[in-house]
Amino acid sequence: MSLYPVRYFIFKFKKIIPTGIIFYACLIMLGNTVAAQNVNSENILTEDTTVLSKKNQKLLVSQVDIKDLAKELFDIRHHLTLRIVEDSGFFVHPLSHPVLQSENAFLKPGKLLFAILPAVGYTLQTGTTAIVAMNLSFLKGNADSTNLSTITINPAMSLQYNQYFLNIISNVWSEKNKWDFLGDWRLYKYPTYTYGLGGHSTVNDADLIDYSFLRIYQNALKQIGASDFYTGFGYNLDYHFSISEQSDAIGTDFHLYNGNAQKTVSSGLSYNLLYDSRKNSNYGEDASYFNLSYRYNSKYMGSDQNWQSLYLDFRKYIKLSPHSDNVLAFWNLDWFTFGGNAPYFDLPSTGWDVYSNTGRGYIQSRLRGPGMLYFETEYRFKLTKNGLFGGVIFANAESVSEIATKRFETVLPGEGLGLRIKLNKISGANLSIDYGFGTSGSQGFFFNISEVF
Repeated sequence: MSLYPVRYFIFKFKKIIPTGIIFYACLIMLGNTVAAQNVNSENILTEDTTVLSKKNQKLLVSQVDIKDLAKELFDIRHHLTLRIVEDSGFFVHPLSHPVLQSENAFLKPGKLLFAILPAVGYTLQTGTTAIVAMNLSFLKGNADSTNLSTITINPAMSLQYNQYFLNIISNVWSEKNKWDFLGDWRLYKYPTYTYGLGGHSTVNDADLIDYSFLRIYQNALKQIGASDFYTGFGYNLDYHFSISEQSDAIGTDFHLYNGNAQKTVSSGLSYNLLYDSRKNSNYGEDASYFNLSYRYNSKYMGSDQNWQSLYLDFRKYIKLSPHSDNVLAFWNLDWFTFGGNAPYFDLPSTGWDVYSNTGRGYIQSRLRGPGMLYFETEYRFKLTKNGLFGGVIFANAESVSEIATKRFETVLPGEGLGLRIKLNKISGANLSIDYGFGTSGSQGFFFNISEVF
């Protein structure tokens, strides 16, 4: 078995995170050891508990997640519940899709699949941050007729910037996918930098603003016939309060646009049209996703002023060959405000999409304007055959419109690569660790539970 891909991976990162790569390389070897020990067992159990002959064992590799690795490291006795998948024998091999067959013995209605990882990391906007990343996955009906529901909960605290966060993002499917309930709830204490409006801003325009933030988005969508289309309504609230500009600058874009407002409220109803053929939102494969959300903020519902927005989110996941599970993923997000002036913090901005993932390579809020165009592509593959470690390479481009002309005049590109660590082999939840590069020396780490999109 060749180790050339591992040496190449280490070479690409050794100038950035040498200590971390040595640690992850050790984990990769441990992960392979766990897999080897499982495969060499006298009997290997498939998901329907069939015992495989030794003749066929060489074609199969048991799938492993971080819980299996911890059990192996600390010699914890546990029952043998292995997912078995065919493998080509190559070291670099695509990530395996979580098996969601009707006869699956490990994924049943009502069974909660729990992935949790307390960690300390570093990001551009929060500095050194302590986080407890949690992913809850479950089925409300049989796996052959009901999509996997997910709830992501990420409480965090910056150890440098007096920032506190609580994100609860939910995508809950009813039995047989008759309803889809989408939620985005957030509570922030968030002193952070903003960089002005339009695409011509630079990092030298950084302006420190202190504020707190409450978001409540809740939508209920009904299936149209027996299709993958859904439509429905929701309520959207963005409440920013205790706003204060920390610098004494008078001519900043923030001061000119926001004035002396110490709070802003955007409250209104939304209409949503959704197409989603993914069976598992933790890891999309050979599927499509499209979401149109039209929002009308009204003074009658407590909004400071009337204004509207249109949010278009399209994703495509392609298996490159029937003989390979390699996934090429595309993401396009178009976001526009009109019909009034949206508050400064409610304008489309880098890293302020539903999952706060646009613009890897740039700090959150780097670009902001009345409209935003975003495109990203990502290639996903496996670093170990047992699925414990995977990798991605990605590239993106973003543009925001100018306040005066509404024209898109500039484009900021980004690119990078990342590591995936399997947190739960049944739900497919990964820990995503990416390093992104932008222009003018912009670069940094980006962390997520599950895939970026």
